[in-house]
Amino acid sequence: MSLNPYVGPWTKKEAGHLLRRTTFGATNQQILDAVNNGLPATVASLLQVVSIPPPLAFDPGETIVAQGTTWVNSVYPAQVVASNNAESARYKSLAAWMMQNINQESLSITEKMLFFWQNHFGVSAVTEARAMYHFLELLRQNCLGNFKQLVKDVTIDPSMLIFLNGASNTVYSPNENYARELLELFTIGKGDQIGAGDYSNYTEMDVAAGAKILTGFQVSGIRSSTMTATISTYTPILHDTTSKQLSYHFNDFVVANNGGSEYSDYIDVIFQQAEVAEFICTKLYRYFVNYDLTQDVLTTVIPGMAQTLIANNYNIQAVLQDLLLSEHFYYGTLRGTIIRNPLDMLFTVLNSTSTTPTFDLVGNSNVYLTIYYAAENMGLSYAQPPSVAGWSAYYQVPAFSKLWINSTTIKYRFDVVSGILFAGLNIAGNNFKLNTMGFLNGLSIPSSAPDVIDDICDVFFPETVSLVEKTILKNILTNNLPDFEWTLQYNDYLADPTNPIVLDPVRQRLELVLNRVFKMPQFQMI
Repeated sequence: MSLNPYVGPWTKKEAGHLLRRTTFGATNQQILDAVNNGLPATVASLLQVVSIPPPLAFDPGETIVAQGTTWVNSVYPAQVVASNNAESARYKSLAAWMMQNINQESLSITEKMLFFWQNHFGVSAVTEARAMYHFLELLRQNCLGNFKQLVKDVTIDPSMLIFLNGASNTVYSPNENYARELLELFTIGKGDQIGAGDYSNYTEMDVAAGAKILTGFQVSGIRSSTMTATISTYTPILHDTTSKQLSYHFNDFVVANNGGSEYSDYIDVIFQQAEVAEFICTKLYRYFVNYDLTQDVLTTVIPGMAQTLIANNYNIQAVLQDLLLSEHFYYGTLRGTIIRNPLDMLFTVLNSTSTTPTFDLVGNSNVYLTIYYAAENMGLSYAQPPSVAGWSAYYQVPAFSKLWINSTTIKYRFDVVSGILFAGLNIAGNNFKLNTMGFLNGLSIPSSAPDVIDDICDVFFPETVSLVEKTILKNILTNNLPDFEWTLQYNDYLADPTNPIVLDPVRQRLELVLNRVFKMPQFQMI
């Protein structure tokens, strides 16, 4: 069975593959540490949820809290204009914070899972910054937890209630938006249409019944000058108290009136269907392994993942542990099969070279905002998916991740990388540049040109690079001189690391190599 534990070689190739798929970029040392620690210990470390301090105010539009303190539980200004300014400032703070969290991630799957759930539930930041922060924290704290409970919590979260019209769904005017997406996108999946109003896993009758079940929740406190949080509340008079008949897909179950807990009862019924586990496991598989669902995957891998999920009461950590420890995950044919999304591309460049902004709060925040906008220009606005289904690169058959690349976005990728790599990006008076020398010094044998190229390929490429390509990269590094010339140059630098006469030639050769690496097709893949 393909989910049998992996017992093959555990080298930098396998460790690099694991870290590329589960983080936003690993350093050479982190890959070496993973090799030394072994597969089980590395996976155990990855599957630890990391808590993050809240975002801090830095923009002058924020007038309620002081710069350097958090606004996540603060009121808004009473005046409309001031409130608008504060909202803009808080969204900037939120965007910078999200980028900072990725840039400063520890060796944990948390940030990759947070993006997975943000894409899965598809909520766009349209309510208010406070509510969006708390929604993201809900996803973060439960990213490896109980999927059923997460669906329940998301269902009555203020951001979701506003986003899919749950807050206006009442007995007097039922709204089917969330009820439909709860089935189609969030839990069981739609499947093929098999009859009039009848799909593989539910019917239109279930959507209508679900809308009635979910009535009665409202949201209060949006951009309030008196309330320190946006909250959801249940209002009994707005709830449909009739019994709701479900279709044969749910064994003709009747959901009885249970007031503010009725939505939970309904979700319990949905999760009694085995299709829920297969639906979410298919998404997890495509996110972490490969888009192509072969016959082996359909008959053994995904059913095996679903079985684990059900046996562990829908605990996500259990199924990911099985997957990341499985022989299937390390099949050579599955490496380099997914095109990096814009965040993966940008932060692999930064994180793998240990590059972080080192300015003050405002300077660092502006750097992270610039990175956020760069990803946006390449098609990915974090926390603002283009639709409730998320980004099309995760569901659009047959292209999937190929949708991240076109003639415009690939040029933008190259331009941004070259900017960070060579002159640096001038951002609000600060120059943000790649930590090339820190990266070089962190390699196994920096004074050996062949070893430098080997490490660079191990860090940035998912598959083995040909000898011809490695030779080209080495010749760029040595400027077509014998290898010992690089050794002499590096040792001269090491003896006097602040002297630009010996520092600049080494840095410039490495920059040229990395510029070539970051524009190679292999780098665009994970």
